[in-house]
Amino acid sequence: MSDDDILAPRRPRSGDGSRTSFSGTEARGPIIDQDGREIRPETLEQGFREFRVEFGKDNPFSGSPFGNLTREQRIARLEAIAKLLDIAFVLPGTNIRYGIDGLIGLIPVVGDIITTAISLWLVREARALGAPWYVTARMLGNVALDGVVGMVPFAGDAFDVMFRANMRNVRLLRRWLDKQPRI
Repeated sequence: MSDDDILAPRRPRSGDGSRTSFSGTEARGPIIDQDGREIRPETLEQGFREFRVEFGKDNPFSGSPFGNLTREQRIARLEAIAKLLDIAFVLPGTNIRYGIDGLIGLIPVVGDIITTAISLWLVREARALGAPWYVTARMLGNVALDGVVGMVPFAGDAFDVMFRANMRNVRLLRRWLDKQPRI
């Protein structure tokens, strides 16, 4: 099969001179893959069935992109995100730890908005874990202070590195959780 046949398929030649008409639902020629091989329509239908997504109660991935996590798994996820944001890296030659919060914060205004939004998501998760209003209020205060001072160019980024609002918030949540009775 030549390239011309792929781009403009030849019309079937019939001896009686009649033209073949196609409706919108019928195929207009062979289906060709990127290597020039013909693909049968039956195999396409089979391939599309494999990628089907079903939403419902029996689907383990429905409702939450993280599936159904236990309380301890959710807390571990919050701690991991807080560490990534605040203390993931060490400045070479020093003991100063920083995270992607300090790096993203170098982008004026937009970086601080992004990191504040992630920090607010951590507070929302703490509230979903059952943290009372006074714990979440302190957490929101930490996020607000980090977000407002972080808007100041360079000095705010240094403050982000030293203040570590997300680690403080996870510590607050962990302290409150440790005081709760185990069921």
